[in-house]
Amino acid sequence: MKRFLIGAVSALTLVAASASAQDYPTKEIQGIIQWGAGGSTDTVMRAVTPHAEDVLGGTIVLQNMTGGVGAIALNNVAEEDADGYKLLMGAENPLLYKVMGLGDRDYSDFTPINILARGTPILVANNDAPFDDYEGMMQYIEENPGELRIGSTGPGGLPSVVTAMVEAVEGDLDVISVPYDGDGPALTALQGGAIDVMPAVLGASIEAIKAGNMKPLAVVAPEANEFLPDVPPVTDFNDGYNTYLPWGPFFGIFVKNGTPEEIVTKLRDAYTEAAEQDSFKELMSSRGYTLMNISGDEAQDFLTNWQQGTAWLLQDAGMAKNSPEEFGIARPGE
Repeated sequence: MKRFLIGAVSALTLVAASASAQDYPTKEIQGIIQWGAGGSTDTVMRAVTPHAEDVLGGTIVLQNMTGGVGAIALNNVAEEDADGYKLLMGAENPLLYKVMGLGDRDYSDFTPINILARGTPILVANNDAPFDDYEGMMQYIEENPGELRIGSTGPGGLPSVVTAMVEAVEGDLDVISVPYDGDGPALTALQGGAIDVMPAVLGASIEAIKAGNMKPLAVVAPEANEFLPDVPPVTDFNDGYNTYLPWGPFFGIFVKNGTPEEIVTKLRDAYTEAAEQDSFKELMSSRGYTLMNISGDEAQDFLTNWQQGTAWLLQDAGMAKNSPEEFGIARPGE
């Protein structure tokens, strides 16, 4: 009798879980954005999510949760139930947490719902900076060691990866790194003169560049960008960058591993359709982002390849706290 009761309870639990997944969503969904308001991740998520709400027929409440290079947001979602009611809305940073010594979790603890878009990095400067291009910046650093203030978003953030790339190509940089909670606050500080240079994603800086509020030095890409065709690529100044490019940040939505497959499918379908809306595609295009809109195995392969290339770049530049080998992250091509 006892065995029968246990089996009956288990069966009822499975039926209830299945019914719950089928009816999803039955309450508000939380979307936890890793970075601050006004930054690139925030912009992408707030643009696409209303369209996903329309498809789901539910409400997704967005909340910015900054700190720890995005680790606070990631841990917040990881410690909740895997029921699809809390989404992690992030960028590339978690793929570097382990090698940068920022935590024991990364996106391997999550299931990708959609990798929405990727961006092109760019080096921008305060309008009063005493140089107007990449070559001038490098000359200033050489002639004024320890004076250039360069913005950062912490270990493993886009600025730290771009800085590692510059050092891999040019040698060690004697500069002052100034940390901020995301590229939005950092770019605001740049315009106010608190820092001199910021490695940022083009999408977060293009409007300020076009408005004349900051000056572009170079795009961190192997060729000029169609949205700023007069800004030279870094490869024009040093072809050593071809070893590492193209490279760039990305923006994705994730749920905790173990989320019922039916819920994962509903979320994937919703965000896939949302990312195809003309208004979202037009925004991505106007900001210089490349639309990806990938999920499933394609998204997982993208994450694996990105992690391998970037983790080993940081390791070879001497910036990693732990070797990628410790976590089974293969060197690209091996």
